[in-house]
Amino acid sequence: MRKRNKQDSTFSRKQRKRRILVINGPNLNLLGRREQKIYGKVSIEKINTQLKKESVRKGVDIEFYQSNYEGKIVDKIQGTDADFIIINPAAFTHTSVAIRDALTARKIPFIEVHISNIYSREPFRKESFFSDKAVGVISGFREFSYMYALDFATKILI
Repeated sequence: MRKRNKQDSTFSRKQRKRRILVINGPNLNLLGRREQKIYGKVSIEKINTQLKKESVRKGVDIEFYQSNYEGKIVDKIQGTDADFIIINPAAFTHTSVAIRDALTARKIPFIEVHISNIYSREPFRKESFFSDKAVGVISGFREFSYMYALDFATKILI
């Protein structure tokens, strides 16, 4: 086995694939089963499978994380080595200063994604704690919202 030197590790760091973290907030584990007229019939697993295939094609690594717990999402953001985040904060969109602060502290660019058009729903859903810090907001394109976010993220990362 060849012995690695300092130059090898520097080269490998520069050549590593870019990493994207996809975070899904509360109740998104129920996609495909809950309020299908609003959220569609596609499960989060199917969305993740489609994103994984596209990420391979685009040459980026992708990781998926879903939690119904605010603190766990904060921990994930604080601990990630991702170069970009795609986040659907779900109900935390309208309530979570903690997740906003974690994203701001880490200074990792992110896109805010929503399956439904939050601007055509109840008044409280029109307020986001993330939009002013996000690179962009994609809302209302069902599962395609994630694909559009991935497409944009890879264009600015590569």
